[in-house]
Amino acid sequence: MPRHRLNLLILAVVIAGGMGLVWYSTRPKPVKVLVKQVERGIVEQTIANTRAGTVKACRRAKLSPSLGGQIAILAVKEGDRVKAGALLLELWNKDLKAQVALNESEANAAKSHAEATCLRAEVARREADRLVRLSKTGAISIESVDKAVTSAESSQADCESARASTNVSRARVGVARAQLERTRLVAPFDGVVAEINGELNEYVTPSPPGIPTPPAVDLIDNTCFYVAAPIDEVDAPRIEVGKPARISLDAFGDQRFPGRVRRIAPYVLDIEKQARTVEVEVEFTRPEDIRRLLAGYSADVEVILDARRDTLRIPTEAVLEDNRVLVFLPDEELLEERGIKTGMSNWDYTEVRSGLKPDDLVVISLDRKGVEDGAYARLDPEAPR
Repeated sequence: MPRHRLNLLILAVVIAGGMGLVWYSTRPKPVKVLVKQVERGIVEQTIANTRAGTVKACRRAKLSPSLGGQIAILAVKEGDRVKAGALLLELWNKDLKAQVALNESEANAAKSHAEATCLRAEVARREADRLVRLSKTGAISIESVDKAVTSAESSQADCESARASTNVSRARVGVARAQLERTRLVAPFDGVVAEINGELNEYVTPSPPGIPTPPAVDLIDNTCFYVAAPIDEVDAPRIEVGKPARISLDAFGDQRFPGRVRRIAPYVLDIEKQARTVEVEVEFTRPEDIRRLLAGYSADVEVILDARRDTLRIPTEAVLEDNRVLVFLPDEELLEERGIKTGMSNWDYTEVRSGLKPDDLVVISLDRKGVEDGAYARLDPEAPR
């Protein structure tokens, strides 16, 4: 080869290498992306609450005595488990106990008096019957018979009056005992004492009408819990009692609990004029989940309306506006925007009906700077596969 041609070839190679080096050094720096493979699985159509719901006990009683007084007995402390009918607290009631004792004594005296009066009435009746028989033989005057019969009837009336007085005395005992019971606070059901507002010898007063005051004892049944959550009024008509649901609690991280819709409120809450909601109650379906719950936990619910099984799906976070996704092409190290046709969707997954195939890699780190169509990209070392 002539020497000048060789020099030209060397010069061309050097120029091409220099241009390649300039292009490589000036090309955009690849962005690191997180991706997820398109896969087959289940996709559910769900409805979620608009604001955080709350775990509530099926039975919770905020108890207070029906009258005021000084706490004489405080039989429980916070955290105690109690049985139905157990004494929680008792107000000073010695005067009422004395009144009960007095009324019981009066009732016993009235009973004894009634028994004596009725015995006398029985004697008078038998005497009158005897004189009536004698009058038939002419051995006694009619006047004596009339007096005996009248006396027997009078004695019988006294007996009935004494028995009525006994009933009145018994009723007084019942009234006194009822008044005494008003000073005692007992558990209406088995539960746990959540809170006590009051100490021994403190004075408690009942709530005036329309003015709520803290309860003396807050009792919770910890064997049954449900979640009350607000659902947008637009979504509420699609929910039915008995529909399956999932419950998530902030206190338990990513763990999900199975549930079932147990009640839908028959009215719309308009606390927020621009976001009217319907309260939906979801109960836990596994008894073992309830043991770890506490009333008052914040919770979210997803009511499952329908489900598609063995369908193509991608994470919902990978879907851009107008049903677009960014696909990572590993051979070219490029990001390519594609339009897709979607089906069912929830917070976790979206069904893909067309536009993607299994094992395609869709980008889920869409909020990173430089993640756009045509960008050079590399997998982040922490990228899930």
